[in-house]
Amino acid sequence: MIDLSSLTLAQARDALRRRAFSATELTDAHLAAIEQARALNAIVEETPERARAMAQESDARLARGEGGPLEGLPLGIKDLFCTAGVRTTACSHILDDFVPAYESTVTANLWRDGAVLLGKTNNDEFAMGSSNETSHFGPVISPWRRRGSEQGLVPGGSSGGSAAAVAAGLCIGSTGTDTGGSIRQPAAFCGIVGLKPTYGRCSRWGIVAFASSLDQAGPFARTVRDCAILLRSMAGHDAKDTTCVDLAVPDYEKAVGASIKGMRIGIPKEYRMPGMAAEIEALWECGAQWLRDAGAETVEISLPMTKYALPAYYIVAPAEASSNLARYDGVRYGLRVSGRDVIDMYEQTRAKGFGKEVRRRIMIGTYVLSAGYYDAYYLRAQKVRTLIKRDFEQCFADGIDAILTPTTPSAAFAIGEKGRADPIEMYLNDVFTVTVNMAGLPGISVPSGLDSQGLPLGLQLIGRPFDEETLFALGAVIERAAGSFTPEKWW
Repeated sequence: MIDLSSLTLAQARDALRRRAFSATELTDAHLAAIEQARALNAIVEETPERARAMAQESDARLARGEGGPLEGLPLGIKDLFCTAGVRTTACSHILDDFVPAYESTVTANLWRDGAVLLGKTNNDEFAMGSSNETSHFGPVISPWRRRGSEQGLVPGGSSGGSAAAVAAGLCIGSTGTDTGGSIRQPAAFCGIVGLKPTYGRCSRWGIVAFASSLDQAGPFARTVRDCAILLRSMAGHDAKDTTCVDLAVPDYEKAVGASIKGMRIGIPKEYRMPGMAAEIEALWECGAQWLRDAGAETVEISLPMTKYALPAYYIVAPAEASSNLARYDGVRYGLRVSGRDVIDMYEQTRAKGFGKEVRRRIMIGTYVLSAGYYDAYYLRAQKVRTLIKRDFEQCFADGIDAILTPTTPSAAFAIGEKGRADPIEMYLNDVFTVTVNMAGLPGISVPSGLDSQGLPLGLQLIGRPFDEETLFALGAVIERAAGSFTPEKWW
């Protein structure tokens, strides 16, 4: 008998339409998988009753021939997306018991198209982290292990729960948010596909904000095709979000398998970092060769402002975070810790409600926005951001269709291995991904190989604004050449 939790989203969609099994059976298989995988700590809020009710409604629609594009497909939703009637905490103590009365636009689009909510996935607190170790609910454990080792690994962050859940077969797809690499990095660490769309392609309304000019929702799935299917439902204009573009949403699935013959792929020389692992370098060249074999041309390009991207990002993002998180004061919603007066109540609430990493970033952000430092830090970082964007624009103007880079500087690392003594060590994990957010471009990570210890590695493709279709076409070529990667079950 087929293992329903091992199907790709496209396989399950097509089988449901043939009535090979029911949406209820598919949902039950994934709920059972979640129960057996609690050791991963990937799901922080399970919704089995709601999932079964939604699946039954999907079965009724399918029986009438009225199924939507995602009818009956069970998904995990990052705990940053507000879900009406379902606890949404951003994995922070300060929002322990927050139950929204409204639905985020992205999740509303998914339910409109027939998807089923399995539960809310774990993430770094307020999406601040690169390893999913800052969550108030504890770290997510990757479904992957180093060959011959029992040591727990991180799944990447901040969307680590979403990535781990897809890789482990707990859901057929999931949502994430990407502020500096929080979809692409965990996708690479977990051996799955993750897409960060162009800024403005998906509405941010109803998503707990980290850095508003950088945040963007996107999909996780096991294949490029599955991500294309999910993005079509997630994307679309939303009048409630003034940064959401009013552009038609293409049928992204049609781009999967399209010819890439004649495309020019940029290979940025600045991404060849000193000390880069030889296996990362070799994988990068292998990916370039796969694209050449499919008819594309690779061209060395220069993105000179890349070296300033990481420090500029870690000024802009904390600055916006310090402003966005000012609303959590114990007055309107969330945790309240009593104090001697209202100021003391604010201080006590925020000190107890926020974790260490969130407090660190709030302090950095407040500092760079303060009188006397705004011009020296924040304004200068925004100027650097403009120059980073200009680098990409020049490359695309010169006829480059997309850019190929590694997704991460290494494979997944052990829990507790990085960042405790020096936070900058953790921040360096974003070195290949932050430029995409700073420039507002689309980027996709595709699993491309295994390292010497048997852990997955990903390659990143960066595209022109609102040209996700090219990324899907190129990503499918890499996916076909590299094959798929599945962790050996230990949980």
